[in-house]
Amino acid sequence: MRIGHGYDVHRLEKGRKLIIGGVEIENNGVGLLGHSDADVLLHAISDALLGAAALGDIGCIFPDTDERYKDANSLILLEEIVNILNEKGYSIINIDSTILAQAPKMKPHIEQMRNNIASVCKTDIKNISVKATTEEKLGFTGRKEGISAHAVCLIEENKNA
Repeated sequence: MRIGHGYDVHRLEKGRKLIIGGVEIENNGVGLLGHSDADVLLHAISDALLGAAALGDIGCIFPDTDERYKDANSLILLEEIVNILNEKGYSIINIDSTILAQAPKMKPHIEQMRNNIASVCKTDIKNISVKATTEEKLGFTGRKEGISAHAVCLIEENKNA
C-alpha cells in the first residue's frame, strides 16, 4: 500500500464560476482563478493520487502552459489520472479530503462531490470522504481571498498487474 498527500489553492475572482468537486456552486459571480476550471478539491486529490504512485503532480501531467487544458473540466483530468494509475497497476483504496473556505457553505454540495469523485475514480462512494471547514476568518481563506483543499489517499499495487 502507498499513501499520498495533495494540496491546492486558488484565488477567488469576480467573473469566474466556482466549481468544487465537480459541482458548480453559486457564489455571487465569484469563482476560483486558474488555467483549468480551478477545482481545488479535485486538484488536491489528483496530486495525492499521483504522489502516492510517485508520478509527480497535476502540473506534470496537465501543464498550465498547454492551451488544451485552458478551462478544462477537472473531473475529466482526474479521470485521466485514475486511468494512468490503473495502467501502472494501482487501484484506489480510499481518499480523504478537506476543503478550507470561509464561504460559501459546502455542506449542501458534499454528497454530490463524493458521488462525482467516486464515479471518476471507479470506486464505491464509501471510499470517498469530503469534509469542509472555515478558518474562523483567519488567513487568506478567512478573508475570502481564496479557497484551498487538502487530500490524502491510500492506493495499492494490483497483484495481477
